[in-house]
Amino acid sequence: MKAKVLSLAALFMMGAFTVFAGNKTEKIKVSGNCGMCEKRIEKAASAVEGVSKADWNKETKMLEVTFDDALTSTDKIEKAVAKVGHDTPHYKAKDEVYNELPGCCHYDRKKDEKK
Repeated sequence: MKAKVLSLAALFMMGAFTVFAGNKTEKIKVSGNCGMCEKRIEKAASAVEGVSKADWNKETKMLEVTFDDALTSTDKIEKAVAKVGHDTPHYKAKDEVYNELPGCCHYDRKKDEKK
């Protein structure tokens, strides 16, 4: 009986360790202006499989994401954010998507950002 309890406890500990082992937190610069931008950016980042937390700060323009690096990467997160109209260091949002954003969400776009 003790062996069963000990093996069950060991299995639980290994499972808990595995869950937290792949979590990684990164900061990504994301262009935006207002609270609507914040909701849109956080929603896009959170929708990426493996992302457990997304928090964008409108003052610093930094998105802090916590994710499982076995399931996703910052590259995939940047692509998802650019898809909804917000430029990142490696991806520029399509002009059509950016132009559809509400007026308050139109930020200064740099010409040298990558697509």
